Amino acid sequence: MPADILKSGPDSYRKAVKILQAGGLVALPTETVYGLAALATDDEAVKKVYAAKGRPALNPLIVHIFEPEMADRYGMPPNKTLFKRLSHNFWPGPLTLVLNQQNDIDISKTALAGLSTIALRCPKVEWTSEFTKLGFAGPLVMPSANRSGHVSPTTAQHVFDDLGDVVDLIIDGGPCPGGIESTVLRIYSDHAKLLRPGSTPTTDFVPFISDLRLPEQSAAPSAPGMLKSHYAPKAAVRLNATEKRPGEAYLAFGPTEIVADMNLSETGNLSEAAQNLYACLRALDKVKTIAIAPIPQEGLGEAINDRLQRAAADR
Repeated sequence: MPADILKSGPDSYRKAVKILQAGGLVALPTETVYGLAALATDDEAVKKVYAAKGRPALNPLIVHIFEPEMADRYGMPPNKTLFKRLSHNFWPGPLTLVLNQQNDIDISKTALAGLSTIALRCPKVEWTSEFTKLGFAGPLVMPSANRSGHVSPTTAQHVFDDLGDVVDLIIDGGPCPGGIESTVLRIYSDHAKLLRPGSTPTTDFVPFISDLRLPEQSAAPSAPGMLKSHYAPKAAVRLNATEKRPGEAYLAFGPTEIVADMNLSETGNLSEAAQNLYACLRALDKVKTIAIAPIPQEGLGEAINDRLQRAAADR
């Protein structure tokens, strides 16, 4: 039976909480993309998330907490000062921090994918406080609410198109304002490592991290969103395109003389481009190849280019 789509509000939140407490799956809007939520302490519910998405078992899930103070229950930061600095300045918000696990936590082993670390995020959304008022404080696992490897969803309709037959409820909170997943950082005793660029630009961390490093290439992901091929439409993707070839759809950025099918941002605004990225890729996914204009690397351009490179990778 197709999932119900209900507008955000007290009645839909009440229904969502009942489903989550019973081990079901609910798609929820966040400031980044729509997430497929399940109770993180319920291993059977978490297994439903992997099955619904077709997600590889080696790919861990982010555990979403409702208040920053909840992090102490599940994670041990190797550098407490750095963790407090980052969590104080960026939570709630689109930042995921990878910490060592606390001993004997009740988080699903499936969600942790056999790692000794745990990825934590405190999202900036209305429903966390509303769920808490209803006596439910999570935590939740919540990967993007789409088929694994496909373009992430930024509207309730995107979720329905991918997972409408396997999710129990979709909460429609309108288009996601950020449009790109959270930034993922791993904290070490003497430095931090960028595992995935995202909605919080890397440059925002400069005042808070004296030593920020890039990840080495690895066969197995140490955090979500690190698979080589990811965020991909069915169509092939051609990057840094400065011309439109026969049979292609052209996705522009900024002012252009090329006849574009869509434009991420006609004014060249990277925040607008990030917000529109996944919706544009889905809308244009009716051709053999999507040609995409060059995107600057600075600011949010780093995250946009990361997603596009993964979308264009061999599958």
